[in-house]
Amino acid sequence: MNFVAAPVQVILAGVLLSGPGIARELPGEPTPAHLPTNEDLRHIRSISNPRLSPDGRLVLVQIADSTADGAHSHLWLVDIERNESRQITYSLGADPAGEQSGRWMPDGRSVLFLAKRSEHTQLFRLPMAGGEALAYALTVEPQVDSSNSEDAIALEKSGAGKTSRDPLPLDVEGFEAAPDGKHIALIARDPETSGEKEQREKKADAVARDHDLHGRRLYLLDPQSGKLALSAVAPDVIAVSWASQGDRLVVVTEEPNGLGDLGPGNRAWIVQAGDPQHPKGIATAPTTIGDCAWSLDGSQIYFLAQSGKESTPGYADLYSLKVDDGTIRNLSADLDGSIADSPLPTQDGVLLLVQHGTRAGYQRFEGRDPRTVDARGLVPRDLDTNAVHSGWVWLGGSSSEPDALFYVRDLGSAPRRLDTARIAPEGTTFPGALRVHWSSDGFDIEGLLYLPAIREGQKVPMILDVHGGPTGAWLDSFDPLPGYLVGQGWAVLRPNPRGSTGRGVTFEAANRNDLGGGDFRDVMAGVDFALANFPIDPGRLALIGYSYGGEMAGFAEGKTDRFRAIVSGAPVIDQHSEYGTEQFSWYDRWFYGKPWEHPADAWRQSPIAYVHNAKTPFLLLQGRDDHVDPAGQSLEMYRALRQSGVKVELVEYPREDHGPLSDAIHGRPSPEPWHGFDARRRIVAFIRSAFENASGPR
Repeated sequence: MNFVAAPVQVILAGVLLSGPGIARELPGEPTPAHLPTNEDLRHIRSISNPRLSPDGRLVLVQIADSTADGAHSHLWLVDIERNESRQITYSLGADPAGEQSGRWMPDGRSVLFLAKRSEHTQLFRLPMAGGEALAYALTVEPQVDSSNSEDAIALEKSGAGKTSRDPLPLDVEGFEAAPDGKHIALIARDPETSGEKEQREKKADAVARDHDLHGRRLYLLDPQSGKLALSAVAPDVIAVSWASQGDRLVVVTEEPNGLGDLGPGNRAWIVQAGDPQHPKGIATAPTTIGDCAWSLDGSQIYFLAQSGKESTPGYADLYSLKVDDGTIRNLSADLDGSIADSPLPTQDGVLLLVQHGTRAGYQRFEGRDPRTVDARGLVPRDLDTNAVHSGWVWLGGSSSEPDALFYVRDLGSAPRRLDTARIAPEGTTFPGALRVHWSSDGFDIEGLLYLPAIREGQKVPMILDVHGGPTGAWLDSFDPLPGYLVGQGWAVLRPNPRGSTGRGVTFEAANRNDLGGGDFRDVMAGVDFALANFPIDPGRLALIGYSYGGEMAGFAEGKTDRFRAIVSGAPVIDQHSEYGTEQFSWYDRWFYGKPWEHPADAWRQSPIAYVHNAKTPFLLLQGRDDHVDPAGQSLEMYRALRQSGVKVELVEYPREDHGPLSDAIHGRPSPEPWHGFDARRRIVAFIRSAFENASGPR
């Protein structure tokens, strides 16, 4: 539902608000319906990677335990006809991550998966007729040995510095079985040699940045004999896709040692299964080529690559490439949304997940059949079928419905929900979001508004939650965090300002060289819209955000005093220092160029440039091992605010990188059981304290 500027009153009856101290029912009694507590968010599972069996009767799916249980991932099997599910893999003590990347062998008699049950991540094969999963014994002669390099430190009385050709075990990073089952393509990084291990253990381990000799290579495994063949495709291999005939595959590589940060340098190759030593480069493939898939007849390759229009790096279009002559066509040039998943070829064109604003759905390209996925009004993802298209499975969820597994025999038919392990704790309910629109600088801005129970005449606090990216978006999909915030009695507004995905390339590129400018006005216009149309208390507003949302929090600190509290997770604070210390700079370079060439632009788009205006209490949440937005960014803001006399707190989380800490805070399974719980507790306490001290609108 869209809302226009007209005052309304909202009364949501029958919604039970609950705080962190909610009472539990006695064992054996039904758990009463309640919004999620902080503890509930430690018990959310995740579901991913559904795979339909070759005979169309079973679904293999990956389910991650809750954070409280260690966030291990396991494989489950779902019987479609009986609508029953059971777990089929179990982690061992030395396997902290669990089982990953489950795939059917083409004959349906066994399942492949990755797991680290020893010192190495191995490829396992589990027979469906019964028995234990067995790992393939994969060893290779070392391709490189850096302990022999000219600048390596030679260790006395050791074997270091001497070339050894003894076979070494592989750590498998990815795999894909050929449709005929005769080969399995493996992606694996060069193993550490005995000399390198000895140097590392004796701390003779200086690292010359961007001079790593090791790379990710392509191997072809014969699953019957266990014989492993090394392909001549140069590293680093990032993706593979088999033709349906099983005789060849397309391989995508990127430049090693960070060369991609200097400019796009991907390449595509066709490798014959019987002759991996002579790959053929695809000369016409663009240097931004990514995920690929063959047409069913093998005459074309569908692939994603940088949009043909001016857009941020990574904003993709769908292309087709004719194998016989290399001709390329753009199949999504006029798309008014954003591509959100990999291409899935069918007998009539190719299906692709496309985001439109806060919604998403599967769209058919280059096909006559208009049928697509009936997602029941949910946001779908991970669509899959088998070689004969005897059924279709996908995952779907919404702001009010946890993710679930769905099945249809034919596209366009009404879907069936299949039974899997419970994703959210029993009795937990999640508030549905209202889709709202407002105008800002001539742009139509869309957002999601979550409301608590509101009595007539009451006004409630509101949290403005800004997404990351900035090339990202809030979708009306399942996210546990808003329900927890609504459970505090607060409304939550999630805006998709200019620069967000899902609205076409022009909208997505509208914040170029304007970070913290027009997009900041868009989110503040959303605050004004909510105040004008819903019973929101203007004196109790707060802002939270992570990544670019954390950066927007920094802008808000110096550009407005309308918020009572601001929470910033893993932000960019200073574009100059962040550009030189982040993992990859190509993304930022598109927005404002190299900072030393455009210092005024970089400073104007740095939140710290406005810190002299700061007044609002500010909480920083930062992972110490963050490589995307390094920890020094939060420290800069903390020091500046502290020395300016502004109330500020900085909480650092050891071992946390950028994505895992975000997952933990949002209530998704995380390997750190208490970090997300602690961060949410601090967020609520910090904001609640500020609201309690509020004395009218600012």
